Amino acid sequence: MEQRHKLELIGITYQQVESNVFALILQAEGTTRRLPIFIGYAEAQAIECKLQDVNPPRPLTHDTMIRAMSAFGISLIEVEIRRLPNGVFAANLLLSDGKMQRIIDSRSSDAVALAIRVGAPIYTSESVMREAGFDAETGKGVGQGARWKMSERKPEASQPAAFSDDDIAELPEEMLEQAMEKAVADENYERAARIKKEIERRHGGDANV
Repeated sequence: MEQRHKLELIGITYQQVESNVFALILQAEGTTRRLPIFIGYAEAQAIECKLQDVNPPRPLTHDTMIRAMSAFGISLIEVEIRRLPNGVFAANLLLSDGKMQRIIDSRSSDAVALAIRVGAPIYTSESVMREAGFDAETGKGVGQGARWKMSERKPEASQPAAFSDDDIAELPEEMLEQAMEKAVADENYERAARIKKEIERRHGGDANV
């Protein structure tokens, strides 16, 4: 069986070269190996609220889900971060009602938001760390991890992430959709078309601009 790493949430960071690009930074327990995961603004806010112990007047989506699960006696046992063939991160939620367990597919950002609310452990495989992680001490890494210089901060504005055309193939779909909408609003139709083409490639269908 492949080695698994327990991950600690270091925080939410931003890319200093490109504004409004957020990432979750997870670190393998007992090491300096880190795994960055691109997330949208809404997900960053949901996680940041919990990290900063901010109590909104009404429950956020993830708070509501936890309450609904609890009402039916369902617990989140653990989260496992995985990487899809197209490079996008996803996660498995291991749920239990005390009698049986079920694995539910989830976005990685939603999985982390749920896990930190109930103190559930977060894991990933050695292959994911090797393919997408980097070493915070040596700076060595591959893929998206090697490009990040980290500095923690709170998200400040609800804006789609900015990124270069070279990064389009690596970004989560929700960020691509936000960026495509912004490109259309800015009348940057050439950029919108490039993003649309990437979304269509992933789905094998149509993405309407």
